[in-house]
Amino acid sequence: MDDERAAETSPGPATEQTGERAPEQATGRPGEQATGRAAEQHPEPVTAEDPSRRRALGLLAGGGAAVCLAAGAGIFALTRAPDGDPAPATLPPAGTPDPRAVAVVLANRARAVRERNRIAFLATVAAAPAAFQQAQARLFDNLTKLPLDGWEERPGEPQGTSGVIQVSLRYRLTGFDTGPVARTRHLAFAHRSGAWTIIGDGSSAGLADDADIADAGSLTIVRKGPALVVGDAPRLDEIARRLAAAVPAVTTVTGTSWARRAVALAPADAALAARVAGNDAGAGQDIARFAALAVVTPGPDGSPGQDRVVVSPAFGRLNDLGRRVVLTHELTHVATGGARDGRTPIWLIEGFADYVGYRNAGVPVRSAARELAAEVAAGRVPGALPTRSDFDGASGRLSQAYQEAWLACRMVADRYGETTLVRLYRAAGREPEAAALRRILGLPPDTFTADWRDYLRKELT
Repeated sequence: MDDERAAETSPGPATEQTGERAPEQATGRPGEQATGRAAEQHPEPVTAEDPSRRRALGLLAGGGAAVCLAAGAGIFALTRAPDGDPAPATLPPAGTPDPRAVAVVLANRARAVRERNRIAFLATVAAAPAAFQQAQARLFDNLTKLPLDGWEERPGEPQGTSGVIQVSLRYRLTGFDTGPVARTRHLAFAHRSGAWTIIGDGSSAGLADDADIADAGSLTIVRKGPALVVGDAPRLDEIARRLAAAVPAVTTVTGTSWARRAVALAPADAALAARVAGNDAGAGQDIARFAALAVVTPGPDGSPGQDRVVVSPAFGRLNDLGRRVVLTHELTHVATGGARDGRTPIWLIEGFADYVGYRNAGVPVRSAARELAAEVAAGRVPGALPTRSDFDGASGRLSQAYQEAWLACRMVADRYGETTLVRLYRAAGREPEAAALRRILGLPPDTFTADWRDYLRKELT
């Protein structure tokens, strides 16, 4: 999920927001859309910011030939009125594109992408301003680099009489996606030389498009085994290598019941990274602080789409350990469905991902939980497990929330075994938290919390 953990130049633990932060001299992460430990600062785990369960990994906190455009245009259905006289054809309102002509244009664009015909694709926007044509040329070039298994734009409803049509963009990535990704876009049409043609997007009507990685600058595609990385940011080879290495590490704990592959999107522009992750401006998230986010893209008609890990420019500010922890943390969310989970307690979602991220990292507990250790040493032991509000980006204790969640899961693994921790995670996604604690651990919530508080004192002082 999201890993939003703030980064800093001084040494510190890895964190993330579904992300995490880095250990001392290791990484940092503040803490989807989507982080305070490995990416956050692993000593500062990541938090889940919104209902979609995206996690933002944060950096060390504190401390993208001619075409027949007119085919079908001007052909209208002829119906018969009840009295037997031919009824006049129903024309669209002035300024509203003919749906059949629009469908032809969009079909021509899909065919051009499929056949990698740049001239045909750009012919559909030949009447548009130069800047829009340039953006479409870049879009086409990026699309030809992607391992696409189908790409199409389905026409939707006209947006008033502005000539703007809502379009459902759908595609899937070969070898990685089990279903289509859907993005809502807008295209402005106008009648030119006897045909309807594209002259721009919906910005003139105040309509914004869903962002996509194909909107980025010139894309580079890197595939290493089960990992596919797409972006225009630096370090793509490293991201692919680390993500591929994280697949078996995550599988060792979670089991083989997930796809065991991952797609990461790495835009060089932080604003695009935020939009690709689903964090629009004003959503209360500062993408500049995110290292990585585990998100679920929208599918057709509002259905869940495909898992993605969005890597922000802040990833480059993490140290070696932080990068490893953050990507492992986010991949754990992919494996467990953390970005889709609306029932499992947030402390268990984030704590479990940090547990897998730090597993075998060899980082001392007090180093990985530096901020929380300082509070406990001062006698300020948390009284309750962290809740969703504690993982909010505006929380003053984001890193501590990740650390508290991580140590709760670590305590379960230490005392009951790693297999029991996995059983607890799965049970808590099917039944109330209290029932899961009693059935799996034999403890009521109050006793579990008291044991956890004692564990904090023991491990951090």
